[in-house]
Amino acid sequence: MVATKRKKPVRPFPRRRRAVVRRAQAEKVDALVVTRPEDVGYLCGFTGGDSYLVVGGAWACLITDGRYAEQAQRECGDVEFRVRSGALPAALGEVLKGRRVRRVGIQAEHVTVQLHKTLSERLAPKRIKPLTGLTARLREVKDPAEVRVIRRSIGVAEKAFRGLLAMGARQWVGLTERDLAGELEYRMRRGGADGPAFETIVAAGAHGSLPHYRPGATRIKAGSPVLIDWGAKVGGYCSDLTRVVFLGRIPPKLGTIHDVVRRAQAAGIAAARVGVACKTVDAAARKVIVESGYGERFVHSLGHGVGRQIHESPGLARTSKLRMKAGMVVTIEPGIYLPGIGGVRIEDDVLITRDGPRRLTSLPTGADAMVL
Repeated sequence: MVATKRKKPVRPFPRRRRAVVRRAQAEKVDALVVTRPEDVGYLCGFTGGDSYLVVGGAWACLITDGRYAEQAQRECGDVEFRVRSGALPAALGEVLKGRRVRRVGIQAEHVTVQLHKTLSERLAPKRIKPLTGLTARLREVKDPAEVRVIRRSIGVAEKAFRGLLAMGARQWVGLTERDLAGELEYRMRRGGADGPAFETIVAAGAHGSLPHYRPGATRIKAGSPVLIDWGAKVGGYCSDLTRVVFLGRIPPKLGTIHDVVRRAQAAGIAAARVGVACKTVDAAARKVIVESGYGERFVHSLGHGVGRQIHESPGLARTSKLRMKAGMVVTIEPGIYLPGIGGVRIEDDVLITRDGPRRLTSLPTGADAMVL
């Protein structure tokens, strides 16, 4: 038998950098200074912090420091990298010296006033052009490799949650919201996560009416509903899920709105097709809730893109001007919130394909399946 060499996987970073350079050149800049960590990773694979990536026409240079020198060499073999000894703006000036760069683009949404001032002093104000959304629009559509990592992230999050359910109601009762959040995050890390994708929400009882509640010292009681919003970060990519768990019984009012939210989510997923306006997807789910009499209690947009950041473009909102594209991964998360009673939100991650929406998450959405 003749041994054959395995092909090395094609790294997507050069293609991504070429795409962002084309967008930058259309804005009449010769190089783009990438300061958002998620975008640095997206364009060169670097997973460290406190670093810039400078992308030009046929070159790219990562500016980092001694803490990340070995890591940069290992992760970013197809770009230059410069280990700085002083401040980042000074190192940027050195990188640009001798290159034909007349105008530099900066990420307007991720540059502080102080950094802009420092760069202006070093490079001259007329050489700097703030730009918005260059990488965000590129990151809207995930390539197959990205989708695979997001699937892994979802798998880790779901396995950890199932482990939490397997503890049983008796083990939940008496724990604080913080205890349960910590247990879930621990299980995600044990399952292979780099960490939680965001601060885990555990909202017991009436706290469920607060969409972005932060878990506290409230203890979980028998018969209490517990809203959990969680996600894992794996390989730099996030997942985002929400379920309501019922300890022993489903309170009638929450059972009623749970059914409404479940039907609204199904309507939103069904509407999420290539070419459909994002605001139309929101409207499809919102219509179910409005017609059930709870329109004023659905207080946020239907969902958002998810990837290297937990919230990224596109937004599935009433004000969105974007349309769905094949390769987008979005959350569909309608909710109804009743002050003094609690809330219900059901959230899943959905891949938009040319053949229709594909739910990447596998947890059941029915209330009965979430009773301990």
